[in-house]
Amino acid sequence: MQIRLSDHFTYSRLLRFTLPSVVTMIVASIYSVVDGLFVSNLVGAMALSAINIAFPVAMIIGAVGFMLGTGGSALVAKTLGEGKKELANQYFSMLIYSIIGIGAILTVIILIFVRPIMRLAGASDLLMESSVTYGTILISGSVPFMLQVSFQNFFVVNEKPVLGLVLSIASGVTNMVLDYVFIAVLKMGVAGAGLATVMGYVVGGAIPLLYFAKKREHGLQLTRTRFYGKQLLQAASNGSSELLSNISASLISILYNIQLMKVIGEMGVAAYSVMMYVDFVFLAAFLGFSSGSAPVVSYQYGAGNHKELKSVFRKSITIIGITSVIMVVVSEAISYPLSAVFVGYDKELLNMTVHGFRIFALGYLLSGINIYASSFFTALCNGPLSAFLSFTRTLIFRGGMVLLLPAVLGMDGIWGAIVVAEGLGMVCSLICFVKNRKKYHY
Repeated sequence: MQIRLSDHFTYSRLLRFTLPSVVTMIVASIYSVVDGLFVSNLVGAMALSAINIAFPVAMIIGAVGFMLGTGGSALVAKTLGEGKKELANQYFSMLIYSIIGIGAILTVIILIFVRPIMRLAGASDLLMESSVTYGTILISGSVPFMLQVSFQNFFVVNEKPVLGLVLSIASGVTNMVLDYVFIAVLKMGVAGAGLATVMGYVVGGAIPLLYFAKKREHGLQLTRTRFYGKQLLQAASNGSSELLSNISASLISILYNIQLMKVIGEMGVAAYSVMMYVDFVFLAAFLGFSSGSAPVVSYQYGAGNHKELKSVFRKSITIIGITSVIMVVVSEAISYPLSAVFVGYDKELLNMTVHGFRIFALGYLLSGINIYASSFFTALCNGPLSAFLSFTRTLIFRGGMVLLLPAVLGMDGIWGAIVVAEGLGMVCSLICFVKNRKKYHY
């Protein structure tokens, strides 16, 4: 039985509705994990470090897709909740066309300056050529990547989260198979890893274009539209937290790489790369649940159903809290085998990675609430507040801690910076929840 945004959400129904989004995010996160596994084991630790230098740069462009996808889906869901289906389709179409145009422009600009950008991102002479090669290929696939991440939000608004999941799995399988072909069989190295990832993006970004272009009586569809400047700015404002969060995360990754190059060298970047790959998968659960439940929040807010909004909020906080505890326990238990899969061929690098990951993983106890808080206020169309939470948590707190703590704690300060930053971020999130509960009636 299909679950509607207008339904009453029990714990079971909320979990079933958000599960496709959770699995979709996890599958999407496996893109980079598979790249890392193949490159680390078949090409070497230096190539793994080069990928970790280039990846955050490419994700800066993709952040625009997260912004317009998340902020735009909240706008479209709210418009549907108000009973304006035709207008919702026009907003949806305008947003998709804007993503394509903006993405193409940003791609060209970044490609022109790719080499100096990689140098600024921390690439040493030893890593430069591999970083430029991987980065150039990944950046070239920015438009399909932006479409893919935005369509995942709109599939949920369209009440078809399972279809989004299927396409995400197809993208992941494409990436995995081509990783093997390009790296293991054709010996293309980091170029093969980048090309396989982009082919996965194409599957996840192009097929939804065809799906939404087909005319149908029910659900969202691409249609003739016009430029709604006010609504585009509103979507950008709504999703500004996701933009800042993703850009900040990329900048922090770059800052980590620069700090690690100073304190340890290329091997430190390789160890951090492993943590980031595992981090992508673990945080994907929080991101998937938050994005999957956001259209429900937006719809009920638009419909003025305060009782249901309060129910969804309280159930979501409970689910996030339980999941956070489970994640910390699991991550601590499997830190060694997970690290060994990536860098088991180098004992010194393996020990460094396991030690760092056991400190780093404590942040999962706090990060879930922070991710949900940002998404929740985006769903309520309060982009500035959501952006404030994302900006302070990722750039101010994380950036500040990764600069300050290593001076006191050395290498452990780098690994522990995330934990302290998430704790500070959680304090801000809880304050915002309390201060705004009467305004939004949750």
